[in-house]
Amino acid sequence: MKTLVSAIDLRAQLAASHPPVLLDCSFDLANPQAGRLAYETGHLPGAHYLHLETDLSGPKHDGTGRFLGRHPLPARADFARTLGRLGIGPATPVVAYDAQGAPYAARAWWLLRWMGHEDVAVLDGGLAAWRDAGGALESGLAVALPEGEPYPPHAAACTTVDAEALRAHLGRVRLIDARAPERFRGDVEPLDRAAGHIPGALNRFFKDNLGTDGRFKPREVLRSEWSPWVAGETMVVAYCGSGVTACHNLLAMAHAGFDPGVLYPGSWSEWSDDPARPQARGSIGAVGA
Repeated sequence: MKTLVSAIDLRAQLAASHPPVLLDCSFDLANPQAGRLAYETGHLPGAHYLHLETDLSGPKHDGTGRFLGRHPLPARADFARTLGRLGIGPATPVVAYDAQGAPYAARAWWLLRWMGHEDVAVLDGGLAAWRDAGGALESGLAVALPEGEPYPPHAAACTTVDAEALRAHLGRVRLIDARAPERFRGDVEPLDRAAGHIPGALNRFFKDNLGTDGRFKPREVLRSEWSPWVAGETMVVAYCGSGVTACHNLLAMAHAGFDPGVLYPGSWSEWSDDPARPQARGSIGAVGA
């Protein structure tokens, strides 16, 4: 399983006979059109833009009107058509990137793994690392591709848990929240119905996976940091506000050599929308306590 690729290695791959398909996933939760505008201003040569809310997510409500969270997973058939439109098949190498520290690129990575795709990685350091490595940018829209066949059905290489199954297993799984500490504690909540976290969760802010240079910490450092959280656990469930930055933690776990764990896609946005579900506030004890 691939996880990260350096800008230097990506430049070499793009010069090879079978270069990867590039996915620019840049996004801004406060301005949903900002990522696309930034892409049009400058992106890696040949990259295609995937929008978090229209390409990497599905409808926020099911057929009964039940709220599924702010960024539910797209239907597998819909995402299969998106991949086919981009010319991505089972043997196609893919590299995703963004300009925000990789949370949106990690979402694309996770979705491709969910589809059963093996050859997918995230550009470590994103757009800034590409520039630092002397990589060129181009502007405008990517060249349109002819409509391809949908990505064929494959067994998922990663798994999910829904709200009811998670509620039934509270206290028996390792639950890790990727949001900023102040949101985890419930000091503030700018986006969702209630403040706080799922009872029993630990808080690993996704940005703690990165060094000061915006790249992921070395594999051995991540392994040392993640080991107290996940080593020996039979089930590790990652969540965040809406199932996006949780994928960053899952990517870091996989890069460190651990099982990538399970995603709760609805995350706090879905969980907190039902007042009957248990909620907690405040900090937690040390890992392993």
